[in-house]
Amino acid sequence: MNEVLQQLNKIGIVPVVVLDRVEDALPLAKALMDGGLPCAEVTFRTAAAEEAIRQISKAYPDMLVGAGTVLTTEQADRAIDAGAKFIVSPGLNPKVTKYVLDKGIPMTPGVCTPSEIEQALELGLDVVKFFPAEPAGGLPMIKALAGPYVGLKFMPTGGISAKNVRDYLKYDKIVACGGSWMVKGDLIKAGKFDEIEAMVREAADIVKEIRTI
Repeated sequence: MNEVLQQLNKIGIVPVVVLDRVEDALPLAKALMDGGLPCAEVTFRTAAAEEAIRQISKAYPDMLVGAGTVLTTEQADRAIDAGAKFIVSPGLNPKVTKYVLDKGIPMTPGVCTPSEIEQALELGLDVVKFFPAEPAGGLPMIKALAGPYVGLKFMPTGGISAKNVRDYLKYDKIVACGGSWMVKGDLIKAGKFDEIEAMVREAADIVKEIRTI
């Protein structure tokens, strides 16, 4: 497993962040760091994403910052140039995935079927995003898929919450879980970074409870 993915495995929960304003990037990054989850998947759904990744990467070089919802090679270039250390996509686009991997940057494309998994294996991946996790069958589906694909590990995202994340983390084929419950958009917009930090700390405590870090 790639070094960055090994780091994500130790962190256990990846906060999936949507930032509408660049000025929220650094306060949010501080809340994540202080709360004990020194990573973020900043989704490329907003105009603020690229600059947010750039500012976080400069201010917190020890933080593992990646870009999510990357759909094109152009977005991948912008994210990597801004400092993204890993790339995530909702689905598996072979062209984009190969492009990112050829740059030496780890990428976890989204899959939820055996056929998509086999495309991922063909590209040389040993970790994939399972998305949307809960709607696509959740942990039982991951366990079913893991049966024939023994060397593959998963990063489930979609419907993960404080209520079910323990079950996912207990399964040895899970690298980390993506989740947004501790970084809700309304809290970010309201500047309630103390509340975010408290929820991040609770999430980090769950990881410590389940795994030895």
